[in-house]
Amino acid sequence: MTVSIKTPEEIEKMRVAGRLAAEVLEMIAPHVQPGVTTDELDRICHDYIVNVQDAVPAPLNYHGFPKSICTSINHQVCHGIPGDRRLKSGDIVNIDITVIKDGYHGDTSMMFQVGKSTVLGQRVCGIAHEALWIGLRMVAPGVRLGDIGHAIQTYVEGQHASVVREYCGHGIGLGFHEEPQVLHYGKPNTGLTLKPGMTFTIEPMVNAGRAPVRVLPDAWTVVTKDHSLSAQWEHTVLVTETGHEVLTLRKDEREASAQGAA
Repeated sequence: MTVSIKTPEEIEKMRVAGRLAAEVLEMIAPHVQPGVTTDELDRICHDYIVNVQDAVPAPLNYHGFPKSICTSINHQVCHGIPGDRRLKSGDIVNIDITVIKDGYHGDTSMMFQVGKSTVLGQRVCGIAHEALWIGLRMVAPGVRLGDIGHAIQTYVEGQHASVVREYCGHGIGLGFHEEPQVLHYGKPNTGLTLKPGMTFTIEPMVNAGRAPVRVLPDAWTVVTKDHSLSAQWEHTVLVTETGHEVLTLRKDEREASAQGAA
């Protein structure tokens, strides 16, 4: 397993790509309303990435994926293909954005609660969000990936939810998916030891019910086998000399972080 260590120049390009990916989520947020189709959301994001950011939507034509973003609704876990389905009040939807700028990838996703939230929707989105941050806060030189996966798994299962096993985080840079694989479950003191200059995603997929999933006939969309709700949040993170830097923070997260540090 060869894990790339990014140079300062590459890290700066990763920062730019990460910031652009975050800005797409900020831009699309007001459009995620009851009645909108996921195809419309895809078109708006595509036009923004290509025409405003002068960047490339990484999912488009990646191994044949037909759209520029992924939209995964309710019991869809990941890789949902935008289409003519209209969002309705009470839905939860993950929007997953990856942009390429100057050859480098920025990858991030977040959950949106459409219209009037449901209690269960709020709960599973909240568990997945906290699981992401439990993992991110651990990132530092010398930490092992198994420790991060174990911490995420322990928290999620302690909330009587489950972690999807078949899909995981990944290294990222010039490649969309690089080494290492970043599992959201695991055993302490196992796995790769983190070093400064590594960049990867953490993106726990959390099911309100049981963990098993299946792939729909479109060969992309992953759903929970028991039709329970599923939620996922994702950030791209850099291992620094002293800890970590989240490269895909949105404006609200940057402001919250600054207030927390004050």
